[in-house]
Amino acid sequence: MLTNIRDVHIEWGQCDPAGIVFFPRYLEIFDACTGHLFAAVEVSKFDMIEKYGILGIPMVDLHTRFIVPSRFGEVVTIESAVTEWRRSSFKVAHRLKKGDQLCVECTETRVWTARNADDPSRIESRPLPPEVVEKLSQPIVTRVG
Repeated sequence: MLTNIRDVHIEWGQCDPAGIVFFPRYLEIFDACTGHLFAAVEVSKFDMIEKYGILGIPMVDLHTRFIVPSRFGEVVTIESAVTEWRRSSFKVAHRLKKGDQLCVECTETRVWTARNADDPSRIESRPLPPEVVEKLSQPIVTRVG
């Protein structure tokens, strides 16, 4: 599986008054990392919308484990990879580290979605394009973001 590595500088606005990352901010960071993971194989959000005609890849399930806090001014490294493929959904795992120390683990399930052809007010899942699955299944490590 393709793994993308991204270094992130913890900003003051991501932290609570004690200078520790406020937990929902991790989810924003991981969401961006998912975007960077797709960008690493040249499938941007714009490509997803224009080329594949989807609305996006909304998150439908989330599991996060907080082990060690991150603080203002630190640089953390996040490893992201798709760990499971289904017909229209997939799981992305994120591992946030400081050096070799694991600080946060997060697994998100996302769905490839589009508007329903008969009722555009409804959203439905669509099968993942095989070429996208193939690109993100390569056994390589990249650094994007």
